[in-house]
Amino acid sequence: AAIVLCLDVGFTMSNSASGEESSLEQAKKVMTKFVQRQVFAESKDEVAVVLFGTDGTRNDLASGDQYQNITVHRSLMLPDFDLLEDIQDVIKPDSEQADFLDAIIVCMDLLQKETIGKRYEKRHIELFTDLSSPVSEDQLEIIIANLKKTGISLQFFLPFPVDVDDGGGDTNASVHSQMHRHSFPRKGLTEQQKEGIDVVRKLMHTLDEEAGLEEIYTFRESLERLSMFKKIERRPMAWPCQLTIGSNLSIRIVAYKSVTEEKVKKIWTVVDAKTLRKDDVQKETVYCLNDDDETEVQKDDTIQGFRYGSDIVPFSKEDEEQMKYKTEAKCFSVLGFSRSSQIQRHYYMGNQVLKVFAAKDDENAAVAFSALVHALDELKAVAIVRYVYDRRCNPQIGVAFPYIKDAYECLIYVQLPYMEDLRQYIFSSLKNNKKCIPTADQLSAVDSLIDSMNLIYEDDDGETFEDLFKPSKISNPHFQRLYQCLQHKAFYPNEPLPPVEQHILEMLEVPRVVKERCQAPLEKVKALFPLKEVGKKKEEKTAQDIFKDKQTPPLQTSPPSFFFPQLYILSMTSHGMEYPVGQKNIFFALKVCILSFISPCLSVSQQLINRIDQFLENKDSQYYMKGISCISVFREEAIKLSKVQCFNDFLQALKSKLVDKALADFWEIMIQGRMA
Repeated sequence: AAIVLCLDVGFTMSNSASGEESSLEQAKKVMTKFVQRQVFAESKDEVAVVLFGTDGTRNDLASGDQYQNITVHRSLMLPDFDLLEDIQDVIKPDSEQADFLDAIIVCMDLLQKETIGKRYEKRHIELFTDLSSPVSEDQLEIIIANLKKTGISLQFFLPFPVDVDDGGGDTNASVHSQMHRHSFPRKGLTEQQKEGIDVVRKLMHTLDEEAGLEEIYTFRESLERLSMFKKIERRPMAWPCQLTIGSNLSIRIVAYKSVTEEKVKKIWTVVDAKTLRKDDVQKETVYCLNDDDETEVQKDDTIQGFRYGSDIVPFSKEDEEQMKYKTEAKCFSVLGFSRSSQIQRHYYMGNQVLKVFAAKDDENAAVAFSALVHALDELKAVAIVRYVYDRRCNPQIGVAFPYIKDAYECLIYVQLPYMEDLRQYIFSSLKNNKKCIPTADQLSAVDSLIDSMNLIYEDDDGETFEDLFKPSKISNPHFQRLYQCLQHKAFYPNEPLPPVEQHILEMLEVPRVVKERCQAPLEKVKALFPLKEVGKKKEEKTAQDIFKDKQTPPLQTSPPSFFFPQLYILSMTSHGMEYPVGQKNIFFALKVCILSFISPCLSVSQQLINRIDQFLENKDSQYYMKGISCISVFREEAIKLSKVQCFNDFLQALKSKLVDKALADFWEIMIQGRMA
């Protein structure tokens, strides 16, 4: 877009009531916010600045007494920090006045001349004034006709709403002006300002009868709207490819990034602290041997290595190139189809989401692609896809599911995990712990809390919905703070950074409506789920710690310290006695049974299976590990006594038990631990 910022710097713009900013300062703040957004968004829009009410005159239309006191301060170019500094320090109030309609004509002339031979999506004028300068309506009709003919849009920014004057004029004020009229002091307007308001209303209403008046803004309202830095603009980059199904079906497609994580573009560089020049600093890297002389080594005599345990495996750049996955070209190949219910939500991974469309201007591709999308939608199915961005990239496995809207239809592609990407965690079931079962009152209280914190507002008719919290409309607070600090440092390099602006702190707060609505349910939850400070637990002692058994046969190895919820008995037929197994010594007793070879192997196996079965009832990782430790001890001692078949029979019996109880995850842990 080509944008002209047209600012009134006449002497009335510097007037202000006691304790208030002048209209010129407010207007400059709005312009600064606008240019800041353009700079940090890396916008391709070009911006020009025209001042009217200046002591001098510099514009192409000036002749005689026409278009006087109007200055083209800056021609169309990309916004930068120089423009921000101009607005901040160079632009000052002057002692003259000029007709704002003449200024609009100068802006139109600038846009016409400086956009010849260039292609712009939009041409636009933003005019900042207090409407205190004399205005002549002689050329109003010509201005309106030319604005419509050239497609140039116009916005006004004023220190007051256009509906402040209750006497006369167009009463159909814009909605946003009505919303903000009580936010401004109702000062008395001069007759000149009232006349200016009538001209502005007539101009904007004629340009657009329905929405023209909505393009008149106040300075304060504009500052609120421009408080957020604009997001970086990204042009959609098409990714053309062939969607293949089998070896005979191929559909031309094109994909675009729909969602991707935006990262800060860090253009940090090292400069001299005094001159701030990059060229004054040179960086040199030297490789040296780790010897007393620190002998210098040429870069060509070095090679990269891969640390493998305590060793380093040499791995040259040539090796790295040969290792890379080789593919002919980009790929979007369907491996098969699956029910959409089979793809769990937590399997979605990667840092982007692609929208895949049929190739433009290819009717055959459009028909085939549409048939595929609708078939997947009707069957509630998805396509499992092999995706390769280009021949230099490793392949991905992903899912493509149908997405049908009124305006378009496409496939949504999301990456799926490989085996190494999955993390298996084992947690105990809350159902098995009576202490964790909530009461009916507690369930009802939490239900009420969830209802009160609903972020979707529903009207009384039950049909109209409104999102109270839209992440897609919330700017990244990290970006906002970074841009705020960079802009501050550009103007005031020696001053400390400013505090975080309040609107940034409030971005991720609970919406006010929700915060008020959930207070009562929160108090109820707090009362039903009381928190108590618990002191440090005393170390538990078992009966064996207090009454030590003198008949316990001595062993070299002391048993590991594990805790079990019950006392277990392992039958020991030697000398007609039973060996009591307490909370800490199951491994100790197990070794006694096997090493003494007192109990038949079958008996040991069965008892151990029963113990492990009790561990697994808890479905807790702690007890899983205890079971694994028992099996490990059994395996070690069976190998020492050459009773491998006994251990293998034990594994067969244990596996049957695990299958019956749907505990395949425990068996998988055993396999990974190489015990099965």
